Amino acid sequence: MNDRQDYLLIVDDVPDILELLEATLKFKGYRVVTARNGQEAMDAVQRERPVLIIADILMPRMDGFSLVHRLRLNPETRDVPVIFLSATYVAPEDKAFAQTIGVAHFIEKPVDLDQFLPLISEILEKKARTAIEPLNEFDFYDGYRKRLETKLHQKVVQIARDERLLETLSAEEKPSFKSALDQAISERDEIQELLRQIHKRLGNYTDQK
Repeated sequence: MNDRQDYLLIVDDVPDILELLEATLKFKGYRVVTARNGQEAMDAVQRERPVLIIADILMPRMDGFSLVHRLRLNPETRDVPVIFLSATYVAPEDKAFAQTIGVAHFIEKPVDLDQFLPLISEILEKKARTAIEPLNEFDFYDGYRKRLETKLHQKVVQIARDERLLETLSAEEKPSFKSALDQAISERDEIQELLRQIHKRLGNYTDQK
């Protein structure tokens, strides 16, 4: 990748994952730009178009689903390939929705670098790009809502179970378990806020009908 225009954009709100992927890809000779959420990613894309985007799904400000939808709405970025990374959205329905909105590949976390790096090479070797038509606004947000509602239910069940389990742990075991529980609660809150925004958008769409 000698051309200055050729770079990979990595988008993830978890610093450790962002740093690992950035260091790994730079070591392999790629030019890399990082972003911590979808809004930062869009800012980077507006400055310079990447040849590949590698993005988490669950992120603050703008998550991976919204990021891809906005990319597909713009004719200039419709053909930019996107790889999703996720530890949260891993159900078959999540992967099917990702494919519907134009995601090229879906990788579950933790990332297996032995599979990840050959996939990067394979995508970049495909010179021809096919522009992907975006879903209309209602279909996108309705499908998005379904994915979020399912994920919210799962998180609520997980948190209730883990809160009960926390009370049974020893003092030595509690700190690390509590940290994981706090992360799950943060993710639940993010999903609830996204759902609030999407219900508002869907309501506005219905009012215009």
